[in-house]
Amino acid sequence: MPEPRRRPDGERPGRGGAADRGQGQRRGPRRRSAQTPAQRARQADPARAVAFRVLRQVDTEEAFANLVLPGALRSAGLRGRDAAFATELSYGSLRLLGLYDAVVAAAAGRPVEEIDGPVRIVLRLGVHQLLGMRVPDHAAVSATVALARQEVGQGAAGFVNAVLRRVSEQDRQAWVARLVEPVTDPLARLALEHSHPEWVVRALRAGLVSARGPEAAEEELARLLAAHNTPGPLMLAARPGLGAEQELEDAGATPSPVAPTAWTLPQGDPGALGSVREGRAAVQDAGSQLLTLALAQAPLDGSDEQWLDLCAGPGGKAGLLAALAAPRGALLRANEVSEHRAELVRHTLVGPVHGGARVDVTVGDGREVGTVQPQTYDRVLVDAPCTGLGALRRRPEARWRRSPQDLTTLGPLQRALLDSALRATRPGGLVAYATCSPHLAETELVVRDVLKRHPGVEPFDVRPLLRDRSGTPLTDLGPGPWAQLWPHLHGTDGMFVALLRVPGRSLG
Repeated sequence: MPEPRRRPDGERPGRGGAADRGQGQRRGPRRRSAQTPAQRARQADPARAVAFRVLRQVDTEEAFANLVLPGALRSAGLRGRDAAFATELSYGSLRLLGLYDAVVAAAAGRPVEEIDGPVRIVLRLGVHQLLGMRVPDHAAVSATVALARQEVGQGAAGFVNAVLRRVSEQDRQAWVARLVEPVTDPLARLALEHSHPEWVVRALRAGLVSARGPEAAEEELARLLAAHNTPGPLMLAARPGLGAEQELEDAGATPSPVAPTAWTLPQGDPGALGSVREGRAAVQDAGSQLLTLALAQAPLDGSDEQWLDLCAGPGGKAGLLAALAAPRGALLRANEVSEHRAELVRHTLVGPVHGGARVDVTVGDGREVGTVQPQTYDRVLVDAPCTGLGALRRRPEARWRRSPQDLTTLGPLQRALLDSALRATRPGGLVAYATCSPHLAETELVVRDVLKRHPGVEPFDVRPLLRDRSGTPLTDLGPGPWAQLWPHLHGTDGMFVALLRVPGRSLG
């Protein structure tokens, strides 16, 4: 099925289905409810109940929606359109939480902080149906009131009904215009309109200025923010040499032009595919595939027998590295600091191991590897822990969970891991430093700081190694020698990668 055209606001229009099951922002006049109180639903439908429980876990347990939603769908027995509706309702409400809270506050006449947590969640779900999905007003209001009655109580149901009726008096465009009108700062206006924390918008702008220049940054910032609010495609990696391609094609997946190993699955459960269960393929963003391929394909003098993934969990990049290492007879050490995440790595590497790869999964502090095993490895990947600001379209709660204070903890860790990787690499070897973030404090500033401590290390221009399926180098990657991928330009997560060559002497 061809992908539906995007509207000018960057969102996909909804697909067909029952009257209250469409997706996408509705156009046209608001529709008043013709129902009487006796006709309103008394019990929430399963899809909305699942979305409420997922958002409740995210809110109270700091759960990740992409981890808890699949289990919630299975427990409720939701499939097809109902599962798609629950997914869009959950993810969309989380992505646009900032905008929706501002709408709720205006409609309720009080700050959202004064509204009980479960009621806030119900209201966000209702507002997303009214302003972000093709759900008729009467269905959105009555079904959400039923949800409030079931999950919170009768008193909350009346409040929810009143607030949502006020919200339904205007469409999303009118609400945005009303809310941003008194805001004078351009970046603050963008933050509200596109539902991002203001500090994130400013960080993204700085990253665009560095990689794309001031003029391009001004033109592209709104596009980038809109891309974060548009679900990314379900991307799979066909691990080379393991024969997954035919099965992926038979399942309806199509080769992605973005990366040589990338496939797009338009619908269906990837876990149902034998190639995924067996580790011959895996769910993985094309940007992650590109940087992994770049490290493996970079020219290297001398031995090419010892590879290291310093921060391997949960194992996606390690799985691709293992498949690439197998035909060369190289040994991949996949290291992870926690036993739980190391077990995830072992699980994802089952296929490549059976495919002939030599893999050693270890548990240890990556900051110590350079001291314990100096000058040992030929190729090293440092996929450093980061804020994840490059994956906001896939991790809807991340923008609200992170804060600038996180950088004070992550920055020293990122520098220590890169320093350890350089010390663990043999003279003439290569280190790839990667983050799923375009924040300058996590990308080129980290690399520049560490290079000051290792003056002999030479940055290697990684841009020619980032090639699409046809073998053509990608463009718009920045001035180099490192590269920054962007959702609005490349259709990938916002991955950063720098490739560094260790000098032909000890790093002392």
